Amino acid sequence: MMPILRKRMAPSDTLLTIVGINAVVMLCALAIGAILFLPYTDNPFAAYATLVESSLGSWRGIGITLNRAAPLILIGLGTCVAWRSGFGYLGFEGCLTIGAAGAAWYALRPFNAEIAGMAGFLVFLAGAMTVSFGAGGLWAGGVGFLRSRFGGNEVLISLMSNYVAAFFVQYLVSGPMRAEGSLPQTPRFPLGTWLPTILPGTRGQASILIALVAVFFVWLLMRRMRLGYELQATGLNPQAARYGGIQVGARYVLAAFLAGGLGALAGLVEVLGTQHRLLDGLSGGVGFIGIVVALLARLNPLAVVPVAILYAALSVGGDALQRRIGAPTSIIFILQSLIVLFLMASELLRHWTLDLSGLRGKKGTGNV
Repeated sequence: MMPILRKRMAPSDTLLTIVGINAVVMLCALAIGAILFLPYTDNPFAAYATLVESSLGSWRGIGITLNRAAPLILIGLGTCVAWRSGFGYLGFEGCLTIGAAGAAWYALRPFNAEIAGMAGFLVFLAGAMTVSFGAGGLWAGGVGFLRSRFGGNEVLISLMSNYVAAFFVQYLVSGPMRAEGSLPQTPRFPLGTWLPTILPGTRGQASILIALVAVFFVWLLMRRMRLGYELQATGLNPQAARYGGIQVGARYVLAAFLAGGLGALAGLVEVLGTQHRLLDGLSGGVGFIGIVVALLARLNPLAVVPVAILYAALSVGGDALQRRIGAPTSIIFILQSLIVLFLMASELLRHWTLDLSGLRGKKGTGNV
């Protein structure tokens, strides 16, 4: 009898099983992805070495990787809050854009033209984060209100809101906030509003610190606070939560507000840390990639960090491969997709196990 798959009584949730399964499927995805490098190099594993070296093998590469990971972490956290609350929000592209616009508006206020010292910067940053978080929270909170008050479909509404946000920012950078005699973009922000560098000699900025602080607060909310319990209870069973005295509609709105605010902070770190001005098409798909990051982390706020760094490292390494061996960046997108598909498929292995009992020989069954 050949080995067969046997369904587990309950899915395996042990750390060893999860880490082992993810490691195996990652290696399988990378092995298949190596085939894509064959037209560009005789040694595809050397291409992987280049990818790792360029993204994590030097302080400069680490700084760039952390910069790209920060917005993914923030959007991943927003996804964790929303989806654990039973609110299937997909509008993080719009939240990032609106949050970036709010931060840009605040950075260009005349009273921020002369910011002196770290104390002045921290005061500015607190104001910018408040404006950005509030703008993104209200943007997403409107979708939550439509869901709770009128039964609207948050998936469709949030997807459409991405386009509204994109066109709104396009209007801003082409009209009211446009720098004179330039491309569709705002004037460059005052130097005192830029996020400081935390890794000397690199581009590593304080954006990763903002993201890590947000990780702590989201973990605290979901694991140690009553509000987090109510949000998760609403997501697991709205009817039971309602019978338990939880205002389900209000929790949907609150989850949307928090998720939108976190997504907006991703826009803040982009404009204050990398671009230093508001541009059209700023997000570049980061909002959707952040959702994938959260799903791969199984909506665990702590697991979002390594997954986001992995995605950022692949992105940075892909740029290096394009320069060194001429490989198109589309290979990296395919590789990322393979990793996602394999990791999603690995979820089946938590529910099934390999039954090898059929390999056991039977003694004393021969004919005489």
